[in-house]
Amino acid sequence: MHDRPTEPRIEPIDLDDVTDAELRDTLAGALTHDGKPLNIFGVLGHHPKLLKRFNLLGGFILNKGLLPERERELVILRVGWNAQAVYEFGQHTVIGKRCGLTDDEIAALTKSPYDHDWSPDDRALIALADDLHADDCVSAGTWLALTDRWSEAELVELLIVAGFYRLVSGFLNSAGVQLDDGIPGFPTGGLQQGIAAGVRPLVQSTVGGVRSGCRTGRAGSTGGSRPPASGR
Repeated sequence: MHDRPTEPRIEPIDLDDVTDAELRDTLAGALTHDGKPLNIFGVLGHHPKLLKRFNLLGGFILNKGLLPERERELVILRVGWNAQAVYEFGQHTVIGKRCGLTDDEIAALTKSPYDHDWSPDDRALIALADDLHADDCVSAGTWLALTDRWSEAELVELLIVAGFYRLVSGFLNSAGVQLDDGIPGFPTGGLQQGIAAGVRPLVQSTVGGVRSGCRTGRAGSTGGSRPPASGR
């Protein structure tokens, strides 16, 4: 696992330096308490046309999708944890609480799903995120469990939500987008504890009787083993 940058690799643009009216309006609509654009938008603002289209999909997912808000945020947080994208996890900790996730549930999303009494439906959503992280394909057992609850349209949306936030997490990590002031990071005893121990957390999932686990490389390594194709 590569170290996550502790300083920005791409500095967010300063709203005072923006002369394009459309970009200025976009950034002004996503301000932190101190009047600065959220760091993610400040960095994306270097590419205004891409930012505009990014917001179209992101805005649809968060405001107009079919999925219940709580379940959507559960998937996003697990994706953010698996990617170890602290910015993503922090922002969606705030959103997730507004959408009905508890502190205990958010903390549990940083651990093995066996460490919390998840419902079968929640466990299937966690497994979806874990399978995609491990092998870029939802396993047959996970898929079967998902189809017990979700329509085909909702399944399409679940896959797009997970895929979109995997993309976002990779962008945030690689660009070194830092936490906005006042936004929490990972729960205490989560990622920080894993890094202190020198290893990434073990992520395991089980759906439909299929269980697998993968402990990947030590924090700071440039490699790390790829999880087995059966999912994780």
